[in-house]
This record gives sequence, structure tokens and C-alpha cells, in this order.
Amino acid sequence: MAKIAIPEVFEPLFSPARYKVFYGGRGSGKSWSFAKILLAQATARRLRILCGREIQLSIQDSVKRLLDDQIAKMGLEKFYRSTNTEIVGRNGSMFRFSGLRHNATKIKSFEGVDIVWLEEANRVSRESLDLLIPTIRKPGSEIWISFNPDEATDPVYADFVATEEQRPDSVVRHVNWDDNPFFPDVLQQEMEWDRAHDMAKYRHVWQGELRQRPESLVFRNWKVEEFETPPGTFFLMGADWGFSNDPTCLVRLWVDQENRRICIDREAWQVHCEIEDLPKLFDLVPDSRRWIITADSQRPDTISFMQGKGFKINPAKKGAGSIEDGVEFVNSYTTIIHPRCQHTIDEFGSYRYKLHPLTDEVTPIIEDKNNHTCDAVRYALEAVRGRRAGVW
Repeated sequence: MAKIAIPEVFEPLFSPARYKVFYGGRGSGKSWSFAKILLAQATARRLRILCGREIQLSIQDSVKRLLDDQIAKMGLEKFYRSTNTEIVGRNGSMFRFSGLRHNATKIKSFEGVDIVWLEEANRVSRESLDLLIPTIRKPGSEIWISFNPDEATDPVYADFVATEEQRPDSVVRHVNWDDNPFFPDVLQQEMEWDRAHDMAKYRHVWQGELRQRPESLVFRNWKVEEFETPPGTFFLMGADWGFSNDPTCLVRLWVDQENRRICIDREAWQVHCEIEDLPKLFDLVPDSRRWIITADSQRPDTISFMQGKGFKINPAKKGAGSIEDGVEFVNSYTTIIHPRCQHTIDEFGSYRYKLHPLTDEVTPIIEDKNNHTCDAVRYALEAVRGRRAGVW
């Protein structure tokens, strides 16, 4: 077998499994790794490989060019012969390329295939999958699937990622740019720009998350950026208590009224944090015992416990409309989140309005999830809403 260098995360591709599903963001090396491994394996034994996609109007729409480039880089030009329509190895291995949509007759001719590679598999229809999968029935045959997630309803995402129970004959991996040690500098620059200027795009394109409708996001005016907290800053702190599988969290922030900025510089976050461990968790945020913390008022016993441990905690007033008022206040500023506050970043990018179940339109109802650090931020700001401030 030809020697190749691939990211470690793709090593499961060398072990037998009926389904091998790798999904995630741009720059993870999915396509390059699939191509390298298939070419290498096909030098070691005779394989019949189908490279399929939902629509292939011409050979230019396929992964053939990618495979040809890898043949050259791997020094396999003497082993493989590439024609206009296929790639054939000296040992009889063969790569064929085909579209799947409305092509039932051709799909049924793939019965003797050893490996199917479905590239851009998020676009493969339910009809195509239902025709293809039972056709690939040669003993030991495998179906390799690579894609960037798009919609939750995409068949491959629904079948292999969103399913409550993973198939025992499958390998499913979420891979992103930070899993790829060969991630190129030019993509690094693109990724960093998107992370700083368009978080929704960054999470979809580079983190491999489902496409989000921008109009459904609760917080719209925010970004991730490193910053220094000025000496003498007046901090605001907010806490949300965990129930069941929900996390307990504390956030520290300050308000730059002159530049209309909310700057979030510290967080503490933990699931299943026992009450006796709360002081240790809150101590992860510097000065958390010095400044007043506004916390969720639904746990007066927890507030009392923490007050007894030396924390200055006041219950949030909350009340009717407090969530909407808090969201409106946050959206009237630009929120800057320090990169070390990863849970806050995750929730700001996931906190959204519900979609109408019949029309799929965005409603004014905020989903009660992905909101623990978001609630903590609202609690922290409760005392300053409507007030004029310098640097708080």
C-alpha cells in the first residue's frame, strides 16, 4: 500500500465498517483524506470504487480531478491510468463516477462495487439513498460518506448524525479545521476573518454546524475578539443555576457606554455541579467574591448558601417581559466576547427564536435552550438597563 500522511482523526477509515461518515466544516481535510486512503487501498488490492454524488452533469462535477491531483502528489502515475471517464489501476482496481438522481437503472448496476464514496452527501436525496444502499450488497462492501452539514432534514444528517441511536456498523466523526494539522495558512486567514466578523458564518462554514437562519438569531450584534480589560474597571456579574443536565454558569462583563460595547471577559461553566462545589467553580472567575453577582432568583436556597460562603449575591428581579427587555438592551450595544469564554460564544451563536411549525417563519417566541450564559448576561445587566454609565 502506498504511504500517505493524513490527519489522525481519519484513521478509522482503515478499519472495516459498513458506513464511514465524516462530516464537519471547511478545511478539515475530509475530501483529501478520503481520496488518499482510497487510492492507497486500491494499490494494495483490487477494488471497484464508485464515486457518487446526487447530481453529476459532467465528469467535471465529480471528484475525479481531486483523485488525479492526489495520484500525482503520491507519485502513482505509473500505477494508475486516468481516462476521461474513469481511473484504472494496474491490478484491476477501478474508480467510476456517477450522479444518482433519477438514475435508478444505473444505480442498480453498481451491485458489485466494493466501496461507494458519497461526496457532498448532504445533497443526496432520500430517494437516491433508498435505491443505492440495498444495491451495495457485496460481502464486506462499504459506504463512505463525507459532507458539510446544511439542514437538519438532510437524509444523511438525519440518518447518521441526528439519530438517537448510532448504528453499530457505522463510524461517525465530526471533524473540523482544528483536526487538520495540514490546515493551510490561506484558509487560516479566511477562518479568522469570519470568526471575527460573522459568527453565524463561522459556525456553519468552519465549525460544521447546521445552517442557521440569521433572522432567527436572538443576538445579532456581537463578535469574538481578544481585548484587555482596563485597570479600575467596574465589573458586573451574572449567574444561572443548573438544573438536571443544565449547567451552572457565572459570567463577568463590563459596559463601555461611550463606545456602546458590552465586553464579556470571563466565564465559569459546569454541568452537574454539586452545591458544595459552587464556591470553587465561582472562584474560577477573578474577583467574583468582591463584586455583586445578580443570580437567577428561582434558587433562593442556593443564593443563601453562596452568601454564607462570602459571595455578594442578589436575586434577579425577572418578571413579565424581562427576557425581551434584556435582549433588546443587549442588542442595542455591540457585544465583544473574549475567545476564552467559549460557552458564552457557543450560546450567543445558538440562542434563537422559534420557527412557526406550519409556516416555518420566525416567531417572536424565544426558545428556552442554549441560554444559560445568555441569561447570566441579562442578569448581570439588570441593574444598569436604562441608566447612563461610563465604564461599568
